[in-house]
Amino acid sequence: MPSLRLSTLLAAILLAAIGCNAPARAQTIVVMVNGEPITNMDIEQRSKLTFMTTHKQPNRQDVINELIDEKVKIKEAKRFGVDPTSSDIDQSYAAMAQRMRLTPDQLNQVLEKQGVRPETLRSRIKAEMVWGSLVRGRYKESLQVGEKDVAAAVREKGDEKLEVEASEYKMQPFVLIVPRGSPPEAYEQRKREAESLRERVTNCGEANSYFKSMKNVAIRDIVTKTSADLPEVLRDMLEKTPVGRLTPPERTKQGIETVALCARNKTTIDTPKKKEIRDKMFVEKYEAKSKWYLQEVRKSAMIEYR
Repeated sequence: MPSLRLSTLLAAILLAAIGCNAPARAQTIVVMVNGEPITNMDIEQRSKLTFMTTHKQPNRQDVINELIDEKVKIKEAKRFGVDPTSSDIDQSYAAMAQRMRLTPDQLNQVLEKQGVRPETLRSRIKAEMVWGSLVRGRYKESLQVGEKDVAAAVREKGDEKLEVEASEYKMQPFVLIVPRGSPPEAYEQRKREAESLRERVTNCGEANSYFKSMKNVAIRDIVTKTSADLPEVLRDMLEKTPVGRLTPPERTKQGIETVALCARNKTTIDTPKKKEIRDKMFVEKYEAKSKWYLQEVRKSAMIEYR
């Protein structure tokens, strides 16, 4: 479940309009948390980042408490083996930039222009990442939302319908790789190769055989999705594609991609209202458990103000 606080950052960061000319304070230690320092610089940096998301100057003690929480979260996560690598953090940072239609370097520039070090955001991402994984992992059973509870909540809203008919698609993507920087002709050539296979392939087994015999092809794992999981354009394409056949090839960042439709079956899925209510009930359970757990961890933490 993505962090709600981090998701608000996506919309707010590009609208930030604070200056970055104020002189930095000395690296004075303000708090020690389990032997790790929180400095004036840390507080100023986090304050600026918070201002970028809220456009309100945060209370200094609130910022300190947030930084303390992150220190204890990361230490508790390490205790249970939840310790993402720098590569994991880079991927989350890049994903955030992509959702903002920026590259990681461009996001760095946006932050630095406002006087915020990229590492300040990375630290926040890391804390949210490890804590979410830890809470969901340790309290998986208690976070489950019962079907009876969901159904009762749906009916309380005046909606008796719990499920609707849908399609379930079993698909296998194939990518004819085109090196970055290649001329348009290279993409056209690979597209013609994919188009030629559409005439021959009649099932996923054949698709695998054909693509394995070709050079520079990535064969993805088979995935199963319902119509609710897919955008309308892709749903329409899969409905028009005969089972066993390939979808029309499309250009992607990696090259030319086509999808073999291995199976298409009718099924039932939750109504949008039921899904909304289930998600809301999960979030409420998660936030309550997260708050309780954090309070317990803070009780045993060594927090020393200087």
